[in-house]
Amino acid sequence: MLFPNIFKEELIEINGVKINFKHAGIGNPLLLIHGYPQTHIMWHKIAPTLAKSFYIVCPDLRGYGKSSKPKGLENHENYSKKNMAKDMVELMNCLGFDKFFVAGHDRGARVTHRLCLDYPNQVLKACVMDIAPTFHMFENTNQNFATGYYHWFFLIQPDNLPETMIEANPAYYLKEKLKRWSAKDVAFEEKFDKEALDEYVKSFDKDSIHATCEDYRAAASIDMDDDKKDRNRKIDTPLLVLWGAKGFINRTYKVLDVWSEYATNVSGRALECGHFLPEEKPLEVIKELESFFK
Repeated sequence: MLFPNIFKEELIEINGVKINFKHAGIGNPLLLIHGYPQTHIMWHKIAPTLAKSFYIVCPDLRGYGKSSKPKGLENHENYSKKNMAKDMVELMNCLGFDKFFVAGHDRGARVTHRLCLDYPNQVLKACVMDIAPTFHMFENTNQNFATGYYHWFFLIQPDNLPETMIEANPAYYLKEKLKRWSAKDVAFEEKFDKEALDEYVKSFDKDSIHATCEDYRAAASIDMDDDKKDRNRKIDTPLLVLWGAKGFINRTYKVLDVWSEYATNVSGRALECGHFLPEEKPLEVIKELESFFK
């Protein structure tokens, strides 16, 4: 069992979709938002420990896991980070939390960035894991970026091209992503629990494959428009940035310098791992989050 019995799993309807989530704990609320191609299960190594100090809420983003997977609109607006952020705020408000901490990984970190922009009075502190801002990455695209993050350009293709290709072997595609982005010097089985892997594969069905492509299509279109409008507005929320020393982000960007162009109060460091910090270095992530959010 990945999560202990103290965690309750629920499905709640908000903002036009149903959001699946687990929650438990004591103390100030801490929202944990997963990334691609995973689900809330990615927090299983750290959520039980954090629940001793915080009230933990682990949702599946729209399009992922057991949450709703609506068909993408022509302009991809229903998978915009503004809409995903609104989902998260309404979820926390429904649980009685008008102010909260938030930590996001990968796509969840991009939702976290938007939360800080759109709901500064509700997000007390935030942590983003292993990303640079979407706007910065697209605006500074080069061959190195296009090679390392080829999926950003593959998943946004129209006419169900990526959906059709991924559906030929979804389990292979998902596991290849996990292998490719994690540190190479540690055995795959040591980084990813088999039960968690089975959950990721099970959740990566036809509807989820489409929905997650829509997530990336939104990032390359409506999210860029929204980010451009807010480009001259830095977030004031205290921001912790964590990233993998053995990953693409560390090799490509001066991470804290980049984030300092988007936020006024930035701290953070690299952990000795690849992209999947909460599964590759759970004890270090716990230590960083406990220290920052307390």
